[in-house]
Amino acid sequence: MQSGTQPLPARIDVREKSILELAAALDRGAVTSRQLVQAYLDRVAAYDHAGPALNAMIALNPAALAEADARDAERRAGRVRGPLHGIPLVVKDNYDTADMPTTAGSVALLGSRPDRDAFQVRRLRDAGAIILGKTNLHEFARGITTISSLGGQTRNPYDPTRNPGGSSGGTGAAVAADFAAAGLGTDTCGSIRYPAAHNNLVGLRPTLGLSSRSGIIPLAHSQDVGGPLARTVTDVAILLDATAGMDPADPSTRDADAHRPSSYRASLKADALRGVRIGVLVPLFGTAPEDLRAGSVVRAALAAMARQGVELVDVEENDEVPSEQDGVSIIRFEFASDLNAYLSATPHAPVRTHDEIVERHLVLPALETGFTRDAPTPDSDDYRAIMAKHARQRSGLVALMEARGLRALAYPTLRRTAAKIGEPQSGGNCAASAATGLPAITVPAGFADDAMPVGLELLGRPFAEADLIALAYAYENATHYRRLPPLTP
Repeated sequence: MQSGTQPLPARIDVREKSILELAAALDRGAVTSRQLVQAYLDRVAAYDHAGPALNAMIALNPAALAEADARDAERRAGRVRGPLHGIPLVVKDNYDTADMPTTAGSVALLGSRPDRDAFQVRRLRDAGAIILGKTNLHEFARGITTISSLGGQTRNPYDPTRNPGGSSGGTGAAVAADFAAAGLGTDTCGSIRYPAAHNNLVGLRPTLGLSSRSGIIPLAHSQDVGGPLARTVTDVAILLDATAGMDPADPSTRDADAHRPSSYRASLKADALRGVRIGVLVPLFGTAPEDLRAGSVVRAALAAMARQGVELVDVEENDEVPSEQDGVSIIRFEFASDLNAYLSATPHAPVRTHDEIVERHLVLPALETGFTRDAPTPDSDDYRAIMAKHARQRSGLVALMEARGLRALAYPTLRRTAAKIGEPQSGGNCAASAATGLPAITVPAGFADDAMPVGLELLGRPFAEADLIALAYAYENATHYRRLPPLTP
């Protein structure tokens, strides 16, 4: 059942409860933040290493209950900072946290404790949120199935024999299984949106430059963004309100405040689909027989949009549409120098350079080949050619939307459902957003005939997050595809 329709029961049951439902229960005294933290910790104990053994959490915050007590005391004193006050959240373990290690899932960074919180983490804490813990990720965010040398393999709560997407698969699995109200991931090419698709969640990749990357272990600065994963569009809007904005430590955000509305929650209108034109990016549905499983689900979801008043326009052109290879091609040029810069600014890190990690074999064997092929700097003609191509693709997609009067472009987040653990995951459509820097939101499209979730992605113009949130909210209210995994009841 869709969040927002049931009151919190007398016993502390956090299943599928939205941030606003939890906040309302806190406001009326039906529950305390301490009780919420304990309820989520109980679910972690029941399902993360026991039960289906999701292995989504890489660390729990030992001070979470004490922080909850502090938020409860503030509430009793009449100080409520906003809707996130006293709400437990999780963050991917490539966000710096001063009170917990930040490891990127790698034994290379075992015990590494930064001196300060990442900008977005600090903004969440300032809003009153409680960081319940850190989630597992594909090591150094360099993959899409969420396995790491430190955290092991995270499992999909809808089928533990399958991957949860990645690289933010720990956050995806944790939020889907109700280990926290919502969470943060990062996305270089699909790493927020793939876990959203595989875990029946909403995931937003913001426009590059809307939200700070300061304090996030980098993968490729030309494409890295941080953003929210949640069970509802409203919760995504609340997290974006708290985290988006200018940060002097991240020059890409210098114009962020000029592009963000006073609140993204103001975009939440149930009739936002009426009279809107949305382009259907036909090339991203694929042509292989294996693409039909997810593609048919997305086509049915688009038909549901049409019933709400959307005009769907098939877009057959493919010259402007980046392929998945376009989305990952930049990583080998930027990762080594970006990681070295992060390590030099993290004095307590146990390794000092990218090359040291390679020389000491402190990374998953499956990643070693990629590490050894990384360019030491991005200074090359090949790199400049990739950047120029991405700029052309961005201009092409924006021009396409403007010429046809399209509010957004739609396509499957992935053309395949979650693969079995140990098998490669194929079918990704990450690059339309990642290579261009344009914003994209993934929403649940329903379930395929293998009982696995499928994601529908909407791509917008630069800084059009409010538009995407509006469309996604109206769609969510018309479809109600979100449901709790049966293995975490």
